[in-house]
Amino acid sequence: MLSSPPHLPLFIFGLVALGSGALSVLGFAPFSLFAIPVLALAAFYDSLTRATLSRAFWHGWLFGLGLLGFGVFWIRISLNEFGNMDAWVAHLATALFISGMALYYGLAGWLVRRLDPGPPWVAPLLLFPGFYVLCEWLRGWLLTGFPWLNLGYTQIEGPLAGYAPVIGVYGISLLVVVSAGLLWGLLRWPLRARLLAVAGLVAIWGGGAVLRGVDWTQPAGPAIKVSVLQANIPQAVKWEPGAAVDIAEAYLELTKEAFGADLILWPETALPSFLHQVREPLIAPLAERAREEGTEIVMGIPVMDLDTGRYFNGLVSLGSTEDLYAKRHLVPFGEFMPFKAWLGPLVALFEVPMSDFSRGDSARPLLTVGRHRVGASICYEDAFPNEVSQAMPEAEYLINVSNDAWFGDSLAPHQHLEISRMRALENGRSLARATNTGVSAIIDHKGALIATLPSFVRGSASAEIEPRTGATPYAIVGNWAAIGIALTMILAGAGIGRYRQARA
Repeated sequence: MLSSPPHLPLFIFGLVALGSGALSVLGFAPFSLFAIPVLALAAFYDSLTRATLSRAFWHGWLFGLGLLGFGVFWIRISLNEFGNMDAWVAHLATALFISGMALYYGLAGWLVRRLDPGPPWVAPLLLFPGFYVLCEWLRGWLLTGFPWLNLGYTQIEGPLAGYAPVIGVYGISLLVVVSAGLLWGLLRWPLRARLLAVAGLVAIWGGGAVLRGVDWTQPAGPAIKVSVLQANIPQAVKWEPGAAVDIAEAYLELTKEAFGADLILWPETALPSFLHQVREPLIAPLAERAREEGTEIVMGIPVMDLDTGRYFNGLVSLGSTEDLYAKRHLVPFGEFMPFKAWLGPLVALFEVPMSDFSRGDSARPLLTVGRHRVGASICYEDAFPNEVSQAMPEAEYLINVSNDAWFGDSLAPHQHLEISRMRALENGRSLARATNTGVSAIIDHKGALIATLPSFVRGSASAEIEPRTGATPYAIVGNWAAIGIALTMILAGAGIGRYRQARA
């Protein structure tokens, strides 16, 4: 372990860890400075090498506090401005949530120091990447999961994005942390080892650049024209009793302008009414008009099961066929209240409209749209890469509908678009994304933006996309390749440590 320079107090390295987490946010959209997280992770690892076991936990926690505190503090907007929670309660709840999520990084820091066997290359190249990604993955599914700000998303504009169709976003996270370890070694190791570090960095980043040119899937029929609609309905008025007619008129006007497209996509819960309430006056005539125009329409709308009274966050396709997809992965405290019996009166603090949705029970996220099978996701669902890939290989393209108005003019809509781009790239499928207030977009199968509609404008964006067939390696194996590699790295690092202890 490197000793601390005598003129630097130990708390300075805690500040380095905190600053490294905050600096990493610049790697995510809308900044997309993909090299910054590598530099930040190298500094974070250096702070761990200068820490005792207990301090390593706090350094990790501080890193997570910086990353999530600067990266997702927008959560307080939905709680305060649209969830009718007092400002101080919303800020406190957000701070407590971020502090809890930062514990994953504290655990990673503690485990790296706990199992560090001593050889200067084992911890930065095996233990640090392995534990970082394992904890990132745990954060993405434990207690329903919060998979936001995974490091792999920072590379959507960089060479490492070429690995996405092979090992997915968690695999890219692993390569980012390995790169950080090599960068740290470049500064700390002897000359010969530094040359090996340079070779490793060239191999990793050069390999990604080569893979970006590989097509893992194939076209499946002629291109189709897609139009995504964005009516820019303010969240503050969307659920007001008198707003439904004006909202319907706004979307019908945008739809009329978009006729001629093969697919017209409306956002999540575009209509603040249940499907059965508007079927006769709106849905049936709209479906008939769509058939006359040779257009398919897919809209987000709440759907109620009249027999049970349960209701779902739904996606309905209209036109030559009608099909329904009900959201399977709900947002806790936004679409349902977890632990309702335990929370008791605290539930009353969350005055969120339509916050008691039921979970859809579809085995796979597939929706029939005309003659195509489509991979469907609603809002938060596309942040779960394994759930989107369950639509493969049948899905010929992907759609995502969302209502990011919940997060105002913050980093969240840009980060969410970045997530959608990664899903397109991982699965080798184009993706059409319609949101209430932005950012709406059409994305090709390489994750590139081919049409966008900025936030807080009313309008539509159109482009042609290719239906595709086949499956990427990631779509076949899922997250298990990256997690398996991370576990193997951890076991190898721990094994080297035990071997050295036995020889001592």
